[in-house]
Amino acid sequence: MKTSMRKGSVLALSGLVLCLCFSIACQDKAAMAELEKYRAQAKLEEQNKELARKLFAAIDRNDFAALKELCSSDITVSAPGLTEPLSFETLTQVIKAHYTAFPDWKHSIEDVVAEGNTVVIKLVQNGTHKAPYEGIPPTEAKVTEPGIYFVTVVDGKVKGFYVIEDTLGLYQGLGMELKPKEPKK
Repeated sequence: MKTSMRKGSVLALSGLVLCLCFSIACQDKAAMAELEKYRAQAKLEEQNKELARKLFAAIDRNDFAALKELCSSDITVSAPGLTEPLSFETLTQVIKAHYTAFPDWKHSIEDVVAEGNTVVIKLVQNGTHKAPYEGIPPTEAKVTEPGIYFVTVVDGKVKGFYVIEDTLGLYQGLGMELKPKEPKK
């Protein structure tokens, strides 16, 4: 009787150990799958950050062919004060006009953060005012304009671009003054 009890106990214990091992193995597979998911997401976010860096490098080089390759065909550019988003064609016109006025304009990226398909870039832009800009004659002023950009990446291309820049600071750097409106008489 003792032998059969021992055999039964050993079998029960073996079954319990087997169940425990199977349970741990399943948890390891789930944990590994979760880890792979996080690794894939981190890799995608690093690729998106690199795409954003390439975007500003192409803008600084005025390389519109590279810019077109980096952007989706239906990109939209938005900013406070714009009544409607800009298309790629309008964006290239704005860039060309800006670099005509500030031929040495450069973006210095200070920070890049990505989460999912959104990349946020903090940068400072610098340039010298050499040609008329939005009705302002050339001043030869060296100006700085900080900015924050939200870039949306879809399928490896820039799909959306939201711009927040210190435009008031830029205009003040060009000699413009901010003053209250005259009261109506």
